[in-house]
Amino acid sequence: MKSTFLLLGALSALTCVGMGAFGAHGLKSVISPEMLTVYQTGVTYQMYHALGLIGIALIQQQAPGSRLLHWAGWLMFTGILLFSGSLYALALLNHTWLGMITPIGGVCFITAWLLITLFATPNIRSSDHNSRYK
Repeated sequence: MKSTFLLLGALSALTCVGMGAFGAHGLKSVISPEMLTVYQTGVTYQMYHALGLIGIALIQQQAPGSRLLHWAGWLMFTGILLFSGSLYALALLNHTWLGMITPIGGVCFITAWLLITLFATPNIRSSDHNSRYK
């Protein structure tokens, strides 16, 4: 079974490795140490959440109709784009207003993990699975 979240997770991990290598080798002498730390935070969170997307894809094989997992996956991917993307742009362009976008991505991450937690709760999980048949 093909999975959108497996694809998005794999692509996110792939680009994360490239972004990490670029940061480690190409940016060291170009941006300040503080901005390099900001950039590295984007890389770190992107990889954690790329793995989270892959985990969602694997769990969805057992619960293909779960709305909680569906929304968790899309929120996690959106979080990667907004959180890590804004940190990359902030570090590279040094436009401080980009930092206002980062917390929106963080809220997406938190909400995604909350939905996974709800999915893991037996009573909620049961009603989530059965809702597709109502």
